[in-house]
Amino acid sequence: MDTTTVQYEIQVLEDKLVEAELRPDPNFFQTYLDDNAIMVNEGNAAMMKDKVVAAHQPGAGPKFTRVEMFDMQIIDHGTAAVVVCNGEYEMPGKTHKLKFTRTWVKKPEGWRIVSGTVA
Repeated sequence: MDTTTVQYEIQVLEDKLVEAELRPDPNFFQTYLDDNAIMVNEGNAAMMKDKVVAAHQPGAGPKFTRVEMFDMQIIDHGTAAVVVCNGEYEMPGKTHKLKFTRTWVKKPEGWRIVSGTVA
C-alpha cells in the first residue's frame, strides 16, 4: 500500500511528538494540540490542553530516557487522520507500555490533535 501525503505529514508530526516527549518540549503541545482538544489518560481522566502543556514543562516530573512508538497505523480520512499505535516510555528503573489513539484534523493553521486516548 502506498503512503498518502496525509500519512506522510502525520508521520513527521508523530516523530516530532516523540522528540517533544523526550526533551520535554511544551511548545510542541502548545502548538499542535487544538485549543479544544480532549485527551483521556490511562486512568480515564480527561485532560484539557493546559494540563498536557503543563505536564511537559521542563522539571515538571520524571523525564523519559527513551520513547518509542511501534505498530503504528495512520488512517487517512482526507482532512483528518487517526493514529493507533503502541508505545514504550522508559525512565530510570521503569518502563511504561501504553496504547494510543490520536485524531489529527487539518485546520487553517495546519494539523492539530483534537482528541486522544492512552490505555
